[in-house]
Parts: sequence; structure tokens; C-alpha cells
Amino acid sequence: MTAMTPTLAFWSDDEPLECVSFLPEAPDVVTFTFQAPSGALFRFKPGQFVTLELPVAGGPLHRTYTVSSSPSRPTSLTITVKAQAGSIGTRWMLDHLRPGMRIRAIGPGGTFSHLNHPSPKYLFVSAGSGITPMMSMTTFIYDSGRAADIVFINCARRPSEIVFRQRLEHMASRMAGLELAWVVDQPDRYQPWTGYRGPFNQLLLGLTAPDYMEREVFCCGPEPFMTAVREALAGLGYDMDRYHQESFTAPVGSTDAVPEDVTPAEDAAAQVEFALSGKTVECTETDTLLAVARSAGLVIPSGCTFGVCGTCKVRKTGGQVHMVHNGGITDDDIAEGYILACCSNPIGKVSIEA
Repeated sequence: MTAMTPTLAFWSDDEPLECVSFLPEAPDVVTFTFQAPSGALFRFKPGQFVTLELPVAGGPLHRTYTVSSSPSRPTSLTITVKAQAGSIGTRWMLDHLRPGMRIRAIGPGGTFSHLNHPSPKYLFVSAGSGITPMMSMTTFIYDSGRAADIVFINCARRPSEIVFRQRLEHMASRMAGLELAWVVDQPDRYQPWTGYRGPFNQLLLGLTAPDYMEREVFCCGPEPFMTAVREALAGLGYDMDRYHQESFTAPVGSTDAVPEDVTPAEDAAAQVEFALSGKTVECTETDTLLAVARSAGLVIPSGCTFGVCGTCKVRKTGGQVHMVHNGGITDDDIAEGYILACCSNPIGKVSIEA
């Protein structure tokens, strides 16, 4: 009798994620581990993100988080979050999300991955929780068992706030070619610090990665930090086509071209038909489909609201829209009739599956 090869099942966002553990990493930073209740495996590119639907008071809240685990370890998926001052969704996770709870997730999505830009030499630069996609990509490379050439720079306020420090140092002790550089604003009290101190600048870049011109650069962190990294590289004549960054704030000077023949008119009437709910709403062409849906009491999941995360992707079944996005949807999706509700304006009468 011929043995049957088992068929691998992969998770899709039709199935919720079940929290199986959580691990404090640093002050207000926690890693949550999820598994698929069905036992399905996870398939994604290192550096991609998912959008979680969080059951906060007042209705579900959608927040986008980069996956910190690697697809080379597909039995679970981890998300590492940092609660900022005034955060709602992340604070709910730290205070309430515990093993056994299930939440809806959308994704994975995003193009921020070293697999999309193969190179013999990489420079990973991050600050704060921006370390998460770098951790995923580095773990993936580490798990391949091959020698690598990575300079990994992470900036934090204090040494105690460096996320994944011990895990990365362990990998660096067992993999040739992983060079770590920790940069802090100030040391912890009563803890001597012999590493780098100060803001990211051209001098620091030259000290930590003298051959930066030869490296593919990936950057993630707060917008002011990424601006400093961009300006440092550009000022030194680096080829910025080899610079990649992950951000869930509005990108600077990076939007899809606006079709000249289709422009929303402020005083032009429009109409949106929500095919699944049976509602039809009058609006103007300068209203976004997401805003029209909310005014009608309909929920279209959304995250960033400016076309980066892709959470609000819906299928357009009729009519024409004006869409200016920031990478949250692929050309293949657009060809199949999908649009992003957060950055699409109805031109005349439009019908969508919502």
C-alpha cells in the first residue's frame, strides 16, 4: 500500500487567531503568540503585517501590527506590541488579551520584506517597536542555516528598552555575519553601558556600517527617526532606490499617480450602493467610501485610513472610483475589481460589496 502524503493546511483570515501565550519583553512591550484553532500553519513573508480586530469598548477597533515571528516557524504567529501614551487598542491587548481568547485578524499584507529585494548584504535599522519586522527577517535568514551579511542597528531610549536583545545576541553567537549595534539615548541607572550613545546620524552610520553603500537598507521606527535615517543616507549619496521603510503613518511623497481624466468634484453628487446590506447612500464625489459607509452605520474594517495597510479592501461591482493609495493594494487586486475604501472617492454611481 502506498503511503498517503498529508496535505498541509494554511491559515487564512476566515479563521480567528487564538492567543496561546504572552511574554513581557520591555516596559509596556509584550509579545503575544497565536495559533490557528484548526491547527493550520502560517504562511507569509518575513516583514509583513496583519490587522487585528480588537473588541474594545464602543465597538471593534482595527489596528495593524507587523508579525515578529518568522514563516520558517509556521506553527505559530507572534505579534510584539508597544503601548504608547494614549493608545487604545494596544493598551487593551496588554490589559485584557490572554491565552484562550480568540480575535479576528485580516492579512497578511505588505511588501516590506527582504525577500522582495534580494541582496548579499543588508543593513537593518530600527527604533523602538520598529524592530519587529527586522526580527522576523533576521530569524528567517538565521533559520536557513546559511552564512549571512547583516548589520543590525537598533535604537532605544535605554538598554532595558531594547526589544529582543537577548534573542538577537544568541543568534549572533551562532551565525556568522550578523553584526549587532545597540544605540541608546542614555544608560540605565547603576548599569554601565559601553555601547553607542546619541541620535542616529551620518557619523553613527559610518561607525556601525562602514560599507553601507554596498548594502540594501531596511528601516522601521517612528517617522522622525526614519526621516533622520533617510536624510543621513541621501546626504551621503546613497542610492535611495535601495532604501525601504515600513510605516503606518502617511508616507512622504509616495502615492500612486492620480488619473488626470478622473477627478472628484466637490460640488458633484454621487451615490454609493452597498450591495450586501441593501443600502444606497447619497453623497458627494469628495467623500471617501469609508466615510460614506460609516455615515450609513456600516462597518468596513479599516486600519491606517490612508491606503497603506489594505485592511479596508472591498470589491467594486459597478461604477468608477478615484483611488490614490500608498501601496496597500496590489495591481492584481485592482485588476480583480478590488479597491481601498479609505482612499477611494465615488465618481457618479458606485456599487461595492459591503
